[in-house]
Amino acid sequence: MGHNILIFSKVNDFNEAYFYIQETIENGWSREVLALQIKTNTYYRQGKAITNFKNTLPDPLSELAQQTLKDPYVFDFLTLTKPYQERDIEQQLISHITKFLLELGKGFAFIGQQYHLEVGETDYYLDLLFYHTKLKCYVVIELKNTKFIPEYAGKLNFYLSAVDTLVKQDDDKPTIGILLCRDKNNFETEFALRDINKPMGVSEFELTEILPDDLKSNLPSIEEFEQEFKKLE
Repeated sequence: MGHNILIFSKVNDFNEAYFYIQETIENGWSREVLALQIKTNTYYRQGKAITNFKNTLPDPLSELAQQTLKDPYVFDFLTLTKPYQERDIEQQLISHITKFLLELGKGFAFIGQQYHLEVGETDYYLDLLFYHTKLKCYVVIELKNTKFIPEYAGKLNFYLSAVDTLVKQDDDKPTIGILLCRDKNNFETEFALRDINKPMGVSEFELTEILPDDLKSNLPSIEEFEQEFKKLE
């Protein structure tokens, strides 16, 4: 009853309300989790990633995979101080694995961080490797703390080929890649994925950034702002 009250007090659109009702039943969300999903606009983010799934996966797997991805992903449970690298984001995501899995969605099982693969006597390390129990496939997630560039898709395509050859079992579906970037141009991203032969999607991600202490000390205080405004009066 509390879930329904929360939904209809926060959501005006019928389709959106129905989405949260169905997701709550399917995923067993608590009232607190449901409130978080509504707050972060999961309904409007679900299935919005740019992917090539229609060209690389059979129906209905392609549609199911599309609905599995979000854009953007909201990692507001992370607080990072600049400057930071992809590895810092990756480490915090693993440190908050429960919240990370909740944002990824139902079905993701964590396999490893900096997962090692050897190809042609060269060592490669995947940022994050998951297995999706509903899609029945491995999922490689690569983090880029920059805007998307086409070269990222080519490298991820290589990683997916490696996982399909070295890790995937005969009864697993094709491995899927998710490239998480801070920004992307949608047209450029669609163009970059057009002729990629492995299934992958590109999404942005958002997190909370905090100012370093040395920068904070250089910023004017509220009192200093008020004094400057008084001078203008």
